[in-house]
Amino acid sequence: MTAALVPRVLVVVCDSWGVGDAPDAAAYGDEGSDTLANTAEAVGGIRAPNLEALGLGMLTAIRGVGATAVSRSAHGRATERSAGKDTTTGHWEMMGIRLDEPFPLYPEGFPPDLIEAFEKEIGRKVLGNRPASGTEIIAELGEEHLRTGRPIVYTSGDSVFQIATHKSVVPLPTLYEWSRSARRLLTGPHTVGRVIARPFEGEPGAFVRSPERRDFAVPPPGPTVLDRLQGTGVAVLGVGKIQDIFSGQGISEARYSDSNDHGVDLTLEYLRRSGPAFVFTNLVDFDSKYGHRNDPAGYAACIEAFDRRVPELIEGLDGGVLLITGDHGCDPTTPPTDHSRERTPLLAAGLEGGPYDVGTRGSFADLGQTVAELLGADGSGLEGESFADLMGIERSR
Repeated sequence: MTAALVPRVLVVVCDSWGVGDAPDAAAYGDEGSDTLANTAEAVGGIRAPNLEALGLGMLTAIRGVGATAVSRSAHGRATERSAGKDTTTGHWEMMGIRLDEPFPLYPEGFPPDLIEAFEKEIGRKVLGNRPASGTEIIAELGEEHLRTGRPIVYTSGDSVFQIATHKSVVPLPTLYEWSRSARRLLTGPHTVGRVIARPFEGEPGAFVRSPERRDFAVPPPGPTVLDRLQGTGVAVLGVGKIQDIFSGQGISEARYSDSNDHGVDLTLEYLRRSGPAFVFTNLVDFDSKYGHRNDPAGYAACIEAFDRRVPELIEGLDGGVLLITGDHGCDPTTPPTDHSRERTPLLAAGLEGGPYDVGTRGSFADLGQTVAELLGADGSGLEGESFADLMGIERSR
């Protein structure tokens, strides 16, 4: 164990914040994807002065965001090395695990034997079983679901098995139990990254997804930075779907969020606690509400709304360091509604001196190694290289 350099570190994952330029984008069919830049261009520019001050405009040409940075900040970009472009893969790599093989995808829907096994588990037939937008498939099949009680099963361009049910038809505990059943069935070559429970509510013609979504991910294949932090006595506090992505492994305490603003509120509550801590927050609205729905106007407004909360997060650091990043892209201006293979931002606040340029990092895992060094944990044996020294943080601090 080494001495901690700061009392707390906050990592905020702005889900799907991509800044383009992934060296292997063409292999994923994502040439030209640049989530933040293309979103801003589509709406005639965005206003994000607090993110601009951290150097966001230095990473890609974001209309309305200047290419500048102020002191006490750092900026750079991260490059994913793992195969795939999904939430689980991105977050795991951040915390030191690189996957050489992607999770399986199902562009034609799930095989009949898997669906039959799932139907036997839950005692009823399913609807759907094809790739689809979540909002579109509940609009299409929601009324039949209300009439029959049959769950809507669908996938996407990501490695997910999604189950949508109306809250008035299937109680949430039942939906979650069905999701656990699917998770148990999806093994071997069918080990999808996540089973997602997707409750919805409302009337035909006006169905809306409700915030009680839960993700049932496969557990990490080995220890992560989270486990190493816990081993040094650092509290690991998750906000949003973090606890689901890591199947609870390495998490001391966690809370689900209903929205980005709620996630920021929960994050601020955790930052007010005493003692060494790593607060790990995922803000999913960018991705789930706007990226996957090809809604650049909504995405842009969501960026601006988060920008207004950034000063609160910086103020709450109390001697700690804030790191803002993404886990993949989801460009709302391109025809697909799926994730896009992109580099992601690395923005930091709470530093001394600067602004610093940490460059284009070779792995998402560099973030986790930096967190480990700042909080005095041993990151040996895990992927990545710390960039703490490039942010003016010296061992003697």
